[in-house]
Amino acid sequence: MSNMSAQLWSDEPTHLDLLSFDAVAKTVVQAVLDDALDPVTVGVSGAWGSGKTTVLRLIEDELTPQAPETDAAVLVISTDPWRYDPGVGAKETLIGEVLSAVAAELARKEQSGQIRGRARAMLTTLRQRVDWAKALQVAAKTSLTLQLPSVDDLTSLINTEPNNQDADATDPPSRGLEEFRSEFCTLMESAELSHLKRVVVLVDDLDRCLPETVVDTLETIRLFLAVPKMAFVVAADEHRVADALRARFPDPGSTRHGTDERYFEEPASLYLHKIVQTTVPLPTLSRFDTEAFLVLLQLSQRLPVEDLTPYIEACVRLRRETGLLDDLATTVNGNDISAELAFASRMTPILYEKLQGSPRRIKRFLNDLRVRQSVAGHRGIVLEADIVAKLMVLEKLLPDAFATVLGWLARGELRSRTAKLEAAAGRLTPTSPEAEDTGATPDRDGPSQEEQDPAPDEKESVTFEDELVRWAKLPPGLGSVDLAPYLYLAAAFSGEQLLDAGLPGRLRDIAANLLSTSRFDQHRVTDADINALGDDDAQSLVEYLGRAGRDRPTEQSAAVRGLVRVVTAYPATTERAARLLQSIPAGELEPAAILALPAVDPAFRSVLEYWKTHAPAGPAPIRRTLEHALSTGSRP
Repeated sequence: MSNMSAQLWSDEPTHLDLLSFDAVAKTVVQAVLDDALDPVTVGVSGAWGSGKTTVLRLIEDELTPQAPETDAAVLVISTDPWRYDPGVGAKETLIGEVLSAVAAELARKEQSGQIRGRARAMLTTLRQRVDWAKALQVAAKTSLTLQLPSVDDLTSLINTEPNNQDADATDPPSRGLEEFRSEFCTLMESAELSHLKRVVVLVDDLDRCLPETVVDTLETIRLFLAVPKMAFVVAADEHRVADALRARFPDPGSTRHGTDERYFEEPASLYLHKIVQTTVPLPTLSRFDTEAFLVLLQLSQRLPVEDLTPYIEACVRLRRETGLLDDLATTVNGNDISAELAFASRMTPILYEKLQGSPRRIKRFLNDLRVRQSVAGHRGIVLEADIVAKLMVLEKLLPDAFATVLGWLARGELRSRTAKLEAAAGRLTPTSPEAEDTGATPDRDGPSQEEQDPAPDEKESVTFEDELVRWAKLPPGLGSVDLAPYLYLAAAFSGEQLLDAGLPGRLRDIAANLLSTSRFDQHRVTDADINALGDDDAQSLVEYLGRAGRDRPTEQSAAVRGLVRVVTAYPATTERAARLLQSIPAGELEPAAILALPAVDPAFRSVLEYWKTHAPAGPAPIRRTLEHALSTGSRP
């Protein structure tokens, strides 16, 4: 995950099994090929994004490796009612797709010289029995009236006297739906199709369809195509399909008061279970599966399939043997996967809980993460991928906690609150009492952080929500990281306005201009504007600018220049401004901020001396700039 510029993960289904769904696929294949269940309709049920389409691809792979000359071939037909042309009914589309696939199979056999034309004549008869013009009329009528087609409408779609000049003259006239099914059964049992063991229709996305499409598709399976050698695999969320069926098959018992009159099972479910004989539920990802999926997704973008396959097989074995991925790195030699394992280990606990074991949601989270990292990078916001991932967890999965953190940013409390949160999560920070007891503070000369009393909010005993503390415990720690640029970007994406409720509205424009990175905007605040503030507003502005300088390194220099201007006009705010300036960690000082302080002023000189005392040792740029400012008097 270190290379965030890599491509995104596709949401399209894949033939590459990263989730060990082959067990589900093989179970379904066994069912559809079982002669005792012929014909059969099997359901593959799972929530949206659980991997149903991928399972269908695996089923197709299991069924179609046979050579054309195999005695018992399987014809696989993939169909997606969600993509049917709304101008043609679902019944007609599904029938057409099945008949077209059978016709293609007959054409293949004819080209090899293995069959003659009788089966094709039967196929032509079946095609002519579907009145496509009537189908268009029914579709138009139901669209205009917003009603499901009536039984009479559906029956009329089947011609009672097909115009079939190629059919055998001795064929008796056939009528209605039952005759259509009978003729289709005859076709499937014909010598020309004797090489077919099964025609397997894979039906996808039925749970995305409108109720009428759901009903028509299931009716087609039941009335037309449920004949020997036919098998259907319907991949859908069973509960959503049942919801669609309730519009057509309401529960009469729901309107009655006597419990004896209620159905044990509602009609919609009874109807569905009559058509779908058995359902194979698609399991949600376990914690191990989630971690393995995160590792394999990352590896899939830098390893070819032949190098990725051993890792997939190793995950299958470790799932069975230990349930831990600890040995994955040593199981397969030749690649350093420590970064992928570390990222997956960090992300798994929260993603497993919040994304409910959904492969699609996991992929979308990773894609959102890469997009956000890319946008942040183009805006000059440089953060490690692990930190962006942690912030994305907060933003996408814990919205209430994210709003809380944005509030800290708006009120200028981000650094102090983050430090307290890190302490609540058990992390030691340089300004915490625990850190001081262990000698983590580099030097105790000058007042301590608590003695400085940089802001009233830091005196308060703060209690955090459990989920925020739990998030803070996720690695890496954030105690020394400037989160403000990312949070501003995230707020812009979400449309949140970061307004400090503690700063009077009349001061917000002045504060925004003083903190601008544009000198032109800074000078739009005139000395007359500052002189007109009054003592209380001047104090509020000092508090706001001081916190901004402490919490937002990108605005640090502008905040210091603004403080100097306000203090010059209101000397009574000098002591408070000096305490706020001392709360800026010496290791994060910008040279421009140091040079903005007039060392000739005793209060500001004491700030410079305090920073020098706590600055990193050695000839670092910060220490050199401080020494220069103290020796030359700096400049206002």
